Amino acid sequence: MAPPPLRPLPAAKFDYWKAHHLLHRAGFGGAPEDVRSLANLGLDKAVDAFIEPAAPGAQAPLWNADIMRPPTPAEAQAAQEARRMNDEAALEQIQRERQRREGLDREQMRAAQTWWLTRMIETSRPLEEKMTLFWHGHCATGYRTIEDSYHMIAQNELFRRHALGNVADLMFAIIRDPAMLEYLDNDENRRQRPNENLARELMELFVLGEGNGYSERDIKEGARALTGFTFDDDAFVFRANDHDATPKMLFGKRGNWSGDDLVRFLLEKPVASEFLCWKLFRYFVNDAPGDPTADGRAFVRALAKQLRDGRYELKPVLRTMFRSAYFYDAVNAAAVIKSPMQLIVQAVRSYRTPVRSMSALVSAADLMGQSLFQPPSVKGWDGGRAWINTSTLFVRQNVLIYLLTGRRPQQYDWPVTDDAYDARHLIADVKAGATQTEGEPPPAFLDAEQVARFLLRFSLAARPHQSRVDALSAFLRQNDGAAENDRLIAALALISAMPEFQLC
Repeated sequence: MAPPPLRPLPAAKFDYWKAHHLLHRAGFGGAPEDVRSLANLGLDKAVDAFIEPAAPGAQAPLWNADIMRPPTPAEAQAAQEARRMNDEAALEQIQRERQRREGLDREQMRAAQTWWLTRMIETSRPLEEKMTLFWHGHCATGYRTIEDSYHMIAQNELFRRHALGNVADLMFAIIRDPAMLEYLDNDENRRQRPNENLARELMELFVLGEGNGYSERDIKEGARALTGFTFDDDAFVFRANDHDATPKMLFGKRGNWSGDDLVRFLLEKPVASEFLCWKLFRYFVNDAPGDPTADGRAFVRALAKQLRDGRYELKPVLRTMFRSAYFYDAVNAAAVIKSPMQLIVQAVRSYRTPVRSMSALVSAADLMGQSLFQPPSVKGWDGGRAWINTSTLFVRQNVLIYLLTGRRPQQYDWPVTDDAYDARHLIADVKAGATQTEGEPPPAFLDAEQVARFLLRFSLAARPHQSRVDALSAFLRQNDGAAENDRLIAALALISAMPEFQLC
């Protein structure tokens, strides 16, 4: 039997709005008919639809791995000869070729950004993509430092393969990932001159959390354990000649430890599972600032124990989280600030707006502080309230207007589109009474207040205040001469400007 903090929601209480909550948190939202279909599955099957999706993942494009390839032996010899002879014409040609390749690589990185955003919008495996995004921010690596798009794309596929898998397997893989090895300078980590960056971030950011259960000596000894872990072109290489094979003292244990031993020792610490579960809690359940409630702390500790006992398998922990009564508790409703990706993808998937321009949406996400493949630092994105300031809020409101209408502010070069958007599908379920709970009968007819209440509830992720319902009802009545679709789009535009719209 699950401990009290993890007690499941009674099956009978999983209604339309609980399904709505699950759809937004475990994925990127969905239209009213998606909510209804999920609710009809019941709690267990609805959660399993995310944890064990039936649909296969989309095939990734064939990316070019050779844009930033190392020089061939002949090219390296020619470059060496040109430098020796001070052949300016040959050196200039080498430089032009390098710049050409760098330009192609930047183009491929932009294409990858568009591809991933498209994948998030279209995926039939939303939790997998959401966890891929989670790992991208947790084990953060940035393209501007790497300057090799294929390494970033390969890391993205690594995160996707392990998105719902075993945390230990991911951590063993990340210390062999070329993008991470280059980003944190482990390709320069040799026994004669140890580099501490990867060992430090494994402890501070990836596994234990800053200041939790390690010392500066552990970092230094961990760096020695990781010596020789490097890469050649696109593949991991262990260079035994660069590895420090002498005994090391890690966490009070003496031995000839390797990088794998370091990861194993880190994951053996109870704080490791708690640190990761706190990150998952803030990502999926509640990212309010300050200390969490006693219930929140108990919830995380219970999840962490399950993660440890299950040898770091993620699926059972996520299944428990999404089935728990606490996940659906009112204290956790509308308690997560939408990331730019969540804002954009949820709007398209929930309202079913035209995409307008994928490159414009990538640009908008960048303006809002979330550029795919380019987290601001190895710490990733801070998230929570850091997403919101006067500048980003302006973009957040305008990107919703752009999706709903095709119009954009003059200062952006987003293409203006006239793709028609039909919002009338949004109120089909409320007309049929499918959104009613607790035995309420379907409405005899649909009036302005019923439309306003549903659109607000559907868009704001929590029961709207009556003042919001009254104001939007009045707006709809004042414009009852307009076409129904025009009124609905105008209402959605007003809702998207509300502060509550930034929450999910």
